[in-house]
Amino acid sequence: MFDVGFSELMVIAVVALIVIGPERLPRVARTAGHLLGRLQRYVGDVKADINREMQLDDLKKLQQQVADQAKSMEQSVSQQLTSVETSLNESIAEGIAEKSEAPAAEPAGVPPPLTLDNADKPKA
Repeated sequence: MFDVGFSELMVIAVVALIVIGPERLPRVARTAGHLLGRLQRYVGDVKADINREMQLDDLKKLQQQVADQAKSMEQSVSQQLTSVETSLNESIAEGIAEKSEAPAAEPAGVPPPLTLDNADKPKA
């Protein structure tokens, strides 16, 4: 913030010793130290608040991005599901149409019904 070297501090100390006097200088230095400490704590708190706000903004942006991605993923899955459902319904409809056009055939694995011929009748 301020570029103060050792020589500048010595000049300030000598001027303060002359202006304030040797009796009140320790008390003034102690008060200045307390005020400087309060100022540093205040600046640190402000910096921490600013950092927290920046992180909160970043988290809100990240949350919005995740929500947008989830919404687009949901839409994509919904479109795929609709597409699969449509193609499945079409293939079922084609299968039903083919069965209704084909002649009725006997189901596989069922023997034909038994009939009695004259040769098979018992002689009485």
